[in-house]
Amino acid sequence: MPATDQSERRITDRLRRLAAIPPSSEVVLGIGDDCAIYRPRGSAEDLLFTTDFFVEGTHFLRETHKAPDVARNALARSLSDIAAMGGAPRFCLVSLCTAKWTDQKWIDRFFDALLAQAAQYQTILAGGDLSHGDVVACDVMLCGGVPRGKALRRDGAKPGDAIYVSGLLGGSALGLATGKGKAWKRHLNPEPRLQLGSFVRADLRATSAIDISDGLSLDLRRVCIASGVGAEITDPPRFPGVTPDQALHGGEEYELIFTVPRRQRVPDHFEGLPLTRIGTIISSPRGEVIYKGSSLPPRGYDHFAQR
Repeated sequence: MPATDQSERRITDRLRRLAAIPPSSEVVLGIGDDCAIYRPRGSAEDLLFTTDFFVEGTHFLRETHKAPDVARNALARSLSDIAAMGGAPRFCLVSLCTAKWTDQKWIDRFFDALLAQAAQYQTILAGGDLSHGDVVACDVMLCGGVPRGKALRRDGAKPGDAIYVSGLLGGSALGLATGKGKAWKRHLNPEPRLQLGSFVRADLRATSAIDISDGLSLDLRRVCIASGVGAEITDPPRFPGVTPDQALHGGEEYELIFTVPRRQRVPDHFEGLPLTRIGTIISSPRGEVIYKGSSLPPRGYDHFAQR
């Protein structure tokens, strides 16, 4: 197992074994996907639950990210998880840990921006928690809904399926590296692909999906591991000025990777957003991604491997 993904996987794999879901539980999917799935008895809808941290010094710097930037990015991370499973957001709980340098104006601007983005995506702020610490940290728990039994998952890809990505990749990584131009704006203003997720689920009958939060190379590998397959890909579509490495490994894109049956017709665009075929699911080996004839190392962002 490549070191890039080893530590985080080791932790989550152990937790999955220890937190095994009883057969009678209404939790039908637990650790290991973009969201947990809770199925209320008799309901026509499954509930999706996800949670994400956004931490000063790890995900953002106070010198470069203003309060509204922090709020938008923190909420977008969880919204993107709902999008990856083809769901629609319902409500969120937001916990915010402030620091000595955050004043009341900063906090007000944070929540004003968060509420504006929540309203844009029909998401209710239903509660949360406030605390104080050495650095700013935000945790967003989000609940979404999807038709019963129809959630997109990571474990449905099959050999022969076509692999697609939305958008142009690497812009967020370029923006983070340069701090200027359209790429910087792309980094500061992520767009969770909620409408696309629903379209991919309902109209394209996708077999699997994931959002690109940690990089194409790492997130596609996660789909392959969950599905017990491999993948063979070509160059992904690139944001202007982006290097091949930034497109393959750059994180915080929040575009979707999805797979569809080989005969499924996929439009070139969805509401102006490019949809590009980048490869094919192959039968072996499990988790391996082949790029231009060689194994592609999963060099996307792993919190624990970076320490």
